[in-house]
Amino acid sequence: MTLPVMKTERLVLRALRVDDAGALHPMYSDVDANYYGSYPATTTIEETREAVARRVADTGWRGWAITLKGDDTAIGTVASYEKRQGKVTEIGYMLSRAHWGHGYVTEAVAALIDLLFAEGQRRVFADTDPDNAPSIAVVKRLGFTLEATLRAEWETHIGVRDSLIWGLLEDEWKAARPRT
Repeated sequence: MTLPVMKTERLVLRALRVDDAGALHPMYSDVDANYYGSYPATTTIEETREAVARRVADTGWRGWAITLKGDDTAIGTVASYEKRQGKVTEIGYMLSRAHWGHGYVTEAVAALIDLLFAEGQRRVFADTDPDNAPSIAVVKRLGFTLEATLRAEWETHIGVRDSLIWGLLEDEWKAARPRT
């Protein structure tokens, strides 16, 4: 499957490639950045390469590398997973620490949401850990609504965790889409 390239004011989102592992290793190996994620931080470049290869090979998820315009070096990722064909899609995102604080994740996720609704999705959702304040700030900034708390939902590398489910409908997005 060929993924569409998405361009924003400052970013280009292109298909994630295994050769992005070197550039993404600082992100994948950052213990703090991976604390609330599904998987623990990697410890070697080989583990990062294997993790990126698994994500590229997983046909259920579509993954894009976030790059700055004019520089094809991956600085983060966004991904989508269609839960119900043509209707409901989950999103995920992560950014290398060196690029935090510039609004890049919000800009990249907004581009992904635009694409998903253009493709005919009726609902986009994100699943966050209740203690992951930066991720919660992103979904709130983008207009998501807290829909549910799933207690003891995830068994992760940090133990059993609750999940917050955040949803966004197409008409809500069209009415209030933030301009990044």
